[in-house]
Amino acid sequence: MEKILIVDDNSDLRHNLSDLLKEEGYDILTAKNGKLAIREIKNNSPDLVLLDMRLPDMDGLQILEKIKEIDKSAIVIMLTAYADIKDSVNAMKSGAFDYLTKPFDNEELLLVIKRALQNLSLNNEVQRLREKLKEKKTKEDFMGNSSHISKVLKQVEIVAPTDMTVILQGESGTGKELIAQMIHQNSLRKNKPFIAIDCGAIPEPLIESELFGYEKGAFTGAAERKTGEFERANGGTLFLDEITNLPVSMQAKLLRVIQERKLQHLGGNKKINIDARMITATNVDFRKAVKAGQFREDLFYRLNEFHIKLPTLRERQEDIPILIKYFLDEANREFSKTIRGVSGNAMKLFLDYHWPGNIRELKNVVRKATLLSNSHEITPDLISLDNADSSEEFHPDQNQNIAFKHDLDDGASLKEITQKVTKTIEKDVIKQILTKVGGNKSKAAKMLKIDRVTLYSKMKEFSL
Repeated sequence: MEKILIVDDNSDLRHNLSDLLKEEGYDILTAKNGKLAIREIKNNSPDLVLLDMRLPDMDGLQILEKIKEIDKSAIVIMLTAYADIKDSVNAMKSGAFDYLTKPFDNEELLLVIKRALQNLSLNNEVQRLREKLKEKKTKEDFMGNSSHISKVLKQVEIVAPTDMTVILQGESGTGKELIAQMIHQNSLRKNKPFIAIDCGAIPEPLIESELFGYEKGAFTGAAERKTGEFERANGGTLFLDEITNLPVSMQAKLLRVIQERKLQHLGGNKKINIDARMITATNVDFRKAVKAGQFREDLFYRLNEFHIKLPTLRERQEDIPILIKYFLDEANREFSKTIRGVSGNAMKLFLDYHWPGNIRELKNVVRKATLLSNSHEITPDLISLDNADSSEEFHPDQNQNIAFKHDLDDGASLKEITQKVTKTIEKDVIKQILTKVGGNKSKAAKMLKIDRVTLYSKMKEFSL
C-alpha cells in the first residue's frame, strides 16, 4: 500500500483529500505546516507528497528543497491556489513531479498520482536492473534464458538503436513496460525522458488534454497553460500502454500528431513541434481489434513498424526457476530474510500452475511466501495460488466455502471472513469480465458500471 503525505494548512482540504485517497487504497499521512511535513518525511518516508505552495511557516518551494535534501528520489506534486506560472516552473526545476491548480478535479488528481507512483515503481525497477548490470550479471539472471525470451531480447537489441515505432503485444503481467524501458535505455535517446502512460487509466474526457496539453481557459477549471505528455517526452520516448483502449475519435488525432510531428494544445491555435519516439503496448490481438472496428487500421499500420510479441509465462516454463530465484533474492532484501530456495514440492506447484497473471503474479506469490516463511526454504503451504480456471463458470458459494473453512480454522472473526470472501468474489468477477471483453478496460468498466479509474485501482489491488 503506497503512503501519501498531504501537506496543506486547510483542514477541510486535508480531510477531503484523505477520504478520497483512502477510498483508492492509499495509506494517508497529513501535516498542516512545513515543520510537521519535514518530520513526517523523516519518520515515515512517504512514497508521494502532495505539497501546498503556500504554508503559514515556510514557502512550498523551501519545503520542496528540504524534501529533496532528505530524499532526492521523493515524488512531490505541488498544489497552488494562485495559478502562479513562475512558482510552478520553479517547482518543476527544483524536482517536483507535477503541479495542480486549486480547485482541481478529483479524477485529474488521481490520474496524476497514479502516473507519479507508476513512474516511481518503474524507476525503482530500472535502478534494480542497473545494479544487477553493475554486478556483471547477464540479462538471463532476471529475464530467463528460454528460446522465447532470448528471441525477445534479440529483437530489443536490434530495434533499440533505431527510431522505429514499436508495438509490444502480450498478456497482462508479461513485462511490456519493462521491455519498453529496455528499448529506451539501449537507444540514442536514453538520456532523455521516458514517459509511460496507461491509456486505460485515463478518463475519456481528460485523454486529449493529458496527451496534448491545453491553454489557459480552454475549459472550466483550466486556470493556466498545461504541458501534455508528448511535450514532456520531447527528445525521448513516449510509451502508450493499453493503446487499444483509446476512443476511435482520439485515435484520429493521435495519427495526425504522429504523421505531422506537430501538435496543438486544447484551446490553442499554435503548432508545437514534437520529437518523441513511440512505443505502444496492448494485451489484445491488434488485428482483431482493427477488424472489429475498435482500432483504426491506418493508425495500426503507422505504429506497426516493428512488432514484438511477449510470451506468456506458461510458454516459457523453463524460466520459472530463474525468475523465482531473482524474486526471492529481491524479497529477502526487502524483508531482511535469508531464505535459500524453494522445496521440491513447492517448485512442482510453481511449474504446474498456469499463471494467468504471468510474471507479475509470480512475483507477488514469491514475495508473499517469503514474508510468511520462518525456515530456510519456501514450502507448498506458503504458496497461495488461484487454481480456478477463468474459463469456468463462477460459483460464489464454492469460493465462499473455501474461504470459510480456511479462516474459521485460523479463528478469524465474522467481519474478517466476510471482508475476505467479498474481496474474493470481487476479484473473480472482475477477472471474468476482463476475460470476456478480451482485456478491454473501457468495456469492462461499462459492464461493471464503474469508471475506468476505479477499475484500474481494483486491478492493481488484485494484481490482475
